[in-house]
Amino acid sequence: MSLLQIGPHTVQPPVVLAPMAGITNAPFRTLCREFSAGKGLFVSEMITTRALVERNEKTMQLIHFDATEKPRSIQLYGVDPDTVGKAARMIAEEDLADHIDLNFGCPVPKVTRKGGGSALPYKRPLLRSILREAVANAGGLPVTMKMRKGIDDDHITYLDAGRIAVEEGVTAIALHGRTAAQHYGGTADWDAIARLKDHVGEIPVLGNGDIWSADDAVRMMRETGCDGVVVGRGCLGRPWLFGDLVAAFEGRPEDYARPTMKQVADVMLRHATLLGEWLDDEARGVIDFRKHVAWYTKGFAIGSEMRKNLAVSSSLNELSDLLGELDLDQPWPTGADGPRGRTSGRNRVVLPDGWLDDPYDCAGVSVDAELDTSGG
Repeated sequence: MSLLQIGPHTVQPPVVLAPMAGITNAPFRTLCREFSAGKGLFVSEMITTRALVERNEKTMQLIHFDATEKPRSIQLYGVDPDTVGKAARMIAEEDLADHIDLNFGCPVPKVTRKGGGSALPYKRPLLRSILREAVANAGGLPVTMKMRKGIDDDHITYLDAGRIAVEEGVTAIALHGRTAAQHYGGTADWDAIARLKDHVGEIPVLGNGDIWSADDAVRMMRETGCDGVVVGRGCLGRPWLFGDLVAAFEGRPEDYARPTMKQVADVMLRHATLLGEWLDDEARGVIDFRKHVAWYTKGFAIGSEMRKNLAVSSSLNELSDLLGELDLDQPWPTGADGPRGRTSGRNRVVLPDGWLDDPYDCAGVSVDAELDTSGG
């Protein structure tokens, strides 16, 4: 498979960690990079352009990168072209990152109800203006974008959005093969990824959706012809998936990880420790880690009471003691490589009033639509 080129950055294997709110912070990215031996591209949580420009304290912490992270990749969310441009310029001039990704894929109501995320590409002129400002102000940094197929089956936008991206100088496009209405339900449409690749052959296209294993990633590239893959929910509680992905693309499937409960427990404790160091507060780190417990322990025979206790632990010692009570010799469970994380769909997408009336009327969008907090 060919190399993935994101501006001056060669990504080999062609694997990208998807930005996930509350998940892909510096500690989790560290774990993923350790398992992949630094190979791949690992993107930050979603950073709101308004919060970045205003130097919001939480946002400034979220854009912290470990010294070993190369290239440094930031995903920006924005609705106002001017604010997006200012954020891109700030990143370039202050050397805050080496790559900028733009979020046009988030389907959550608090984002779409203001016209952001997966709602925004429906407004073609607004999308064009945002991309133009980002590229013009990025100082030569590569600008990419992540999007969905559209709002729903009656409002498909990805082909138009892909052509606009090419025309405005975007370096690469990632497509999640679902609409916003699907949220995370149903099955990702890999055929749409293939159609986008045919439509915008001038730049790399990355596929996203339903990559639960390294073999899924290889199959997606073979079936769609895409240039790389973006992995999201499949790595929840499985940062070693990035080691599997490296092995898959290097032709070493025999090296796939099948960790025992003891090995998983060691990673869990390290993850919680890294979070505490990052937050400069052990208790906060363990509390933040709690949401990962169910993902790490999926399929293992540990009992509902123990799962509950692990999910309410409040210190590293308590977490370590609880993990020590498990049957640590358990092998990797059959079926644990399957779907994880959110799998629900939605019946409707929350949008601003009149959003679908005219794809070219952007009068209802203002700077007030900018979120003021980062991380989703």
